Amino acid sequence: MEKTLRISDHDDFFSRHCVWVNGPVIVGAGPSGLAVGACLKEQGVPFVVLERAECIASLWQQRTYDRLKLHLPKQFCQLPKMPFPEAFPEYPTKKQFIEYLESYAKRFEINPRFNECVQSAKYDETCGLWRVRTVSTNAAAGAHSEVEYICRWLVVATGENAERVVPDIEGLGAFGGNVMHACEYKSGETFRGKRVLVVGCGNSGMEVSLDLCNHNATPAMVVRSSVHVLPREVFRKSTFELATLMMKWLPLWLVDKVMLILAWLVLGDIEKYGLKRPSMGPLELKNTQGKTPVLDIGALEKIRSGDIKVVPGIKRFFPDSVELVNGEKLDIDSVVLATGYRSNVPFWLKESQFFCKNGFPKSSFPNGWKGKAGLYAVGFSRRGLSGASLDATRIAQDIGKVWKEETAQKPRTTACHRRCISQF
Repeated sequence: MEKTLRISDHDDFFSRHCVWVNGPVIVGAGPSGLAVGACLKEQGVPFVVLERAECIASLWQQRTYDRLKLHLPKQFCQLPKMPFPEAFPEYPTKKQFIEYLESYAKRFEINPRFNECVQSAKYDETCGLWRVRTVSTNAAAGAHSEVEYICRWLVVATGENAERVVPDIEGLGAFGGNVMHACEYKSGETFRGKRVLVVGCGNSGMEVSLDLCNHNATPAMVVRSSVHVLPREVFRKSTFELATLMMKWLPLWLVDKVMLILAWLVLGDIEKYGLKRPSMGPLELKNTQGKTPVLDIGALEKIRSGDIKVVPGIKRFFPDSVELVNGEKLDIDSVVLATGYRSNVPFWLKESQFFCKNGFPKSSFPNGWKGKAGLYAVGFSRRGLSGASLDATRIAQDIGKVWKEETAQKPRTTACHRRCISQF
C-alpha cells in the first residue's frame, strides 16, 4: 500500500505529490544500489530505489563499449548473496554482467522507480526525516511530475562515475571532426581508416585505442601524466588476486614493490614508450588518490609495434588537426575523450558534513559508508564492486538492527507515524 498526498495539479501533464516511505530511499539502481536492496531484503526492511534512467545499471547498459569485459576475476565482482553462474568465464563480458545484474534484481524482487531524477535531498531537522525531491517523466504519455519522498534513511548509491568529465581544451569546439566521450563509444567499426585522437590513458583510453587498432583505425593516445600499467595476469593468476593474497601477510609498500617487479618482468620497461610510472606505488596510489592502475589486455603490444602512437599533452585544436605541447601537429579525423567520470552528489545532496566537494565521503575506507542522521553511502570506497558489496552489507545490517528493535516493540502512535504511513 502506498499513501500519497497530492499538493497541486496544474493540468493533465504536470502534477506534484508527496510520498511517505516506509524504510530507506536508495538513490541509484546500479550494482551498488542493487546490493543494498538485496541486503535489506535479507533483513526484512522495505525500501524504495530511485533511478534516473529507464533501466538498472545504466552506466553498463548505455555508456560502455561493446568489447568491454570485467577487468577483475568474477569472484571479486559478485554482489552479496548471489555468485556468478559457474558457466560464466573468469572475466565475464559486458552482456553477461548485465544478465547477472538483471537476474540479481529479479531474485531479490528489486523494482526501482525508473525515470525519477533526484533534484535535491535535504535533512529536515524539524521532523528528523529526509526530504528527497525528484522529477519524473512519462515519455509515452508526455506527463511530468514532481515527487517529494520523505524517509528516515537515505542511501546514496549514485557512485563514482555518475557524470562524464569533459576537459576544456582550446579550439575543441572549432574542431570539424567527430568528438565524443568514451561513454558514447561503442565500437571501432565506424572509425575504419580514420585517424583518431584518444585523450586519456586509463583503462578506457587503452581499451578504446586497442579496439580502434583492431578495426583498422589509426589511434594516437594522449598521455599527459604518469600511469601505472600492470599485466592483468602473472603466472596465469590474476594480478589483483595475487595482490590481495600478499596484502594478508605483507605491508602495502612491499606489495607495491613486488607488483612493480612482476610488471617489469612481464611487460618490460614501459617508460621508453612514453608511459612514465608515478613515484607512488600502484596500490598506494589507488588507496590514497583513487587512481586505478591500467590492467593491460593487449594495448601495450600495439604501442610497442607503433600501431598505437603515444603522444604528450594537447596545446590546442584546429579544424582538422591538433597541436601538442611539444610543438608537433597531427592531422586527425575524430576525437574520443577517455577523460573519466565524477560523482554528481554535490549537485543534489544538501549536506556538507559527510561528503566532500568532490562528491566522495570525507572518511576513507573502511569508514566512509555511514554519516549522521540516517545518511549512508555505497560505492564510493574506490575499491570496485568488492568494496561496494562490503559497504552494502554494513548499511543493511545497521538499518536492519534499528528496524528490528523498533518493530519488536509494542505499537505506539509515534512509532507508527514513522514506520507505517506507507507500505511498499
